[in-house]
Amino acid sequence: MNQSTPKVYRQDNRVVIPGLATAHSHAFQRALRGRTQRRTTQAGSFWSWRGLMYNLAEKLDPDDIFHISRFAFVELAMSGVTAVGEFHYVHHGPGGVPYADRLILAEAVIRAAKKAGLRITLIRTAYLRAGHRKQLELAQQRFSDPMVENILQDVEALTQRYADDEQIQIALAAHSIRAVPRQYVQELAKFARQQSLMFHMHVAEQQGEIEECLAEYGLRPVALLAEDGILDQNFVAIHATHLDDSEIKALGDAEAFICLCRTTERDLGDGLPEVARLVKAGAKLCVGVDSHASGDAFEEIRAVELDDRSRTEARHVAAEAPELLRVATQYGYQAIGMLDAWQNDMVYLKATDPSIALVEDNLLTDAVVFGATPRAVDEVVVDGQTIVKDGLHVRYDEAYRGYEMTLHKLGLL
Repeated sequence: MNQSTPKVYRQDNRVVIPGLATAHSHAFQRALRGRTQRRTTQAGSFWSWRGLMYNLAEKLDPDDIFHISRFAFVELAMSGVTAVGEFHYVHHGPGGVPYADRLILAEAVIRAAKKAGLRITLIRTAYLRAGHRKQLELAQQRFSDPMVENILQDVEALTQRYADDEQIQIALAAHSIRAVPRQYVQELAKFARQQSLMFHMHVAEQQGEIEECLAEYGLRPVALLAEDGILDQNFVAIHATHLDDSEIKALGDAEAFICLCRTTERDLGDGLPEVARLVKAGAKLCVGVDSHASGDAFEEIRAVELDDRSRTEARHVAAEAPELLRVATQYGYQAIGMLDAWQNDMVYLKATDPSIALVEDNLLTDAVVFGATPRAVDEVVVDGQTIVKDGLHVRYDEAYRGYEMTLHKLGLL
């Protein structure tokens, strides 16, 4: 694996950075932005937000998934993102009835990324139950498969379909220990390891998840995964918010990836992960846009450090700018199985944009990581193809119209 260091440099009147990767996305949730912020229950929480998300998920057809996803990806491109890991778990039709083509919704998301010009890793996500001794809710039926064999067949079919497209990768996920029983997590992880696939999983995002895991297995989620030998360099723990000392050590010893999704975690009130301790233990960081609560990829990057400053009441805690750049580029690409492809994608920023203007060359990386906004993005190039020019996606109008039409259809406008 090439260990070239991601760099920021000046080129004429522009500042050049590598393409950014968002390693965890639920693109259909882009339609919720601005629509879940008002109080609907006595105590707003992740769980009350989840009910609103389920209401949307129940309504979506393949065309809806395509149009919402394409608009989400176009916005990401205009923020400097060139590669996305789509944690895909809406698989079936209403009531959980599979489509004639079981992969039609996965195909819709992949097609959306292709239309937007982004690299994509479709992370086919297993979802088998609502939780320990819980019945599936209506929307969850669209996520769920009765057998692991169905899931693995889908992964194999997707891998075969896109074997010749270097801009599309396939990975595997267990949604969470809540949604996938322990024995099936083991089976999925074994398959991923045999096929050299990245294996992703929501881990310890909510205290309720930890309580359920303790009640069912007598172990916390990461402790369970460690005991089962699932943690390794190809494991990506999404969130990893609520960990004890032994779990931090286990993730670090395995050199696993931790995917932080700070704008979504803030939005949902998830809590503050102990980022500095994870890094010190040996874990590798990457970032994800998750629910698309925000479309600012630069904010996602700097929040890794800035939110840990709030937690510790100190400065320079988890990572400085050069390491955060690596988190957002090289490590992000690696976490979605794209390895060195980050070196082929470039983002050009306007050097005169107020967010990064008039900074010495030796401080450009700091200025970009801690100051840049999507407004500074001038051009985005993925594998030689320009997808953003003069700050606007080359297909923005088309994507906007499709998104607008879909919101009207869904009764959201």
